[in-house]
Amino acid sequence: MAMQKGTDIKPAQGKLGMLLPGLGAVATTVVAGVESVRRGLAEPIGSLTQLGTIRLGKRTENRAPRIKEFVPLADLNDVVFGGWDIFPDDAYEAATHAGVLSKDDIEKVKPFLQTIKPMPGVFEPQWVKKLHGTHVKQGTSKMDLAQQLIADIEKFKKDNGLQRCVAVWCGSTEVYQKPTVVHSSLAEFEQGLARSDENIAPSAIYAYACLKSGVPYANGAPNLSVDFPAMHELAKTMALPIAGKDFKTGQTLMKTVLAPMLKARMLGLTGWYSTNILGNRDGEVLDDPDSFKTKEVSKLGALEYILQPHLYPQLYKDFCHVVRINYYPPRGDNKEGWDNIDIFGWMNYPMQVKIDFLCRDSILAAPIVLDLALFLDLAHRAGMHGVQEWLSFYFKTPMTAPSLYPEHDLFIQLMKLKNTLRHLRGEELVTHLGAESYD
Repeated sequence: MAMQKGTDIKPAQGKLGMLLPGLGAVATTVVAGVESVRRGLAEPIGSLTQLGTIRLGKRTENRAPRIKEFVPLADLNDVVFGGWDIFPDDAYEAATHAGVLSKDDIEKVKPFLQTIKPMPGVFEPQWVKKLHGTHVKQGTSKMDLAQQLIADIEKFKKDNGLQRCVAVWCGSTEVYQKPTVVHSSLAEFEQGLARSDENIAPSAIYAYACLKSGVPYANGAPNLSVDFPAMHELAKTMALPIAGKDFKTGQTLMKTVLAPMLKARMLGLTGWYSTNILGNRDGEVLDDPDSFKTKEVSKLGALEYILQPHLYPQLYKDFCHVVRINYYPPRGDNKEGWDNIDIFGWMNYPMQVKIDFLCRDSILAAPIVLDLALFLDLAHRAGMHGVQEWLSFYFKTPMTAPSLYPEHDLFIQLMKLKNTLRHLRGEELVTHLGAESYD
């Protein structure tokens, strides 16, 4: 990631294409929400790029501009949406089927949503066993499918007069996989595409096509899509920023808030039991054990990294961590995350924390998609490329350089994000030392 202090950032001229692989609940909530904001029908609640401020200098200076005024982000009025899906429904039909937004909110932007029609998706049923796509590409090889996606991107840019695009994966969780030889280098990966290697998932084909087209890419699912050497090599070759993976929305968001508190106060943990019920397409997909494994690995990692049992064995060694996800259709997109946390304090006396987070999955994910798109576009115009660790704030399993462990603490992640923006604009980093005020 090339990042110079006070770097010259190219202006956000013209329109920005936002490509969304997977035009389902999350993507249509993003599209409907942005259009509602543009029309003055809603506020962009949950979006750091739109509502967040950033402190500059010392506290006594009282400088705290909006982030979107401090760095040259693309304007929402300049965003053009496109995407792919394995079902032919336009964004209006898909949003209605998803059931995230009220009928009234959808109807207000119906004409606009009806203009967003998905391009046929790349799909292999062995990767998402619970879905049966009807709007899918056919090709002679996986390389042929990648070339079709590249042609889609070129046509989308030409039809809309676009010079810049970003892509954010909003599709389903694929079955669990570990990197193989085909993921080890760009040459191996391209050879694998040509011979339709069984270890290359559809999501990785999208990532490849986007990067080959000069489009920065963020992975919103726990899939093995852009977090392996071949994609790192391609991102470097194309000088493109990449980020991932797995949007941090409900239960894991709470864990990355509470676990730092336990560690900060040196409170011990004996067990953390987490269960979820949800009834949307994501819940249906995760009802398959192989797809659940992918999500489970993503959700289990945060506590280990935050609590660091190897440094605090008397507090966190061998704590029990259980994660369950249950598909319950009546709940729809309104996910419920329930946590039972067994902790202990002074003289080993036990205590408990219980959380019942009745959240709305896509409502929490939508502003993440928007922020990632705008920040990736900013990074690209600033000449930054490769893994954008400063965007870890948005992910369950943050991508990092191979030699680094991921930082999961939400507040450290936010500090890193804002300090990156300060650095880009030539401002001093905020360390919160403040010693000069007491000299």
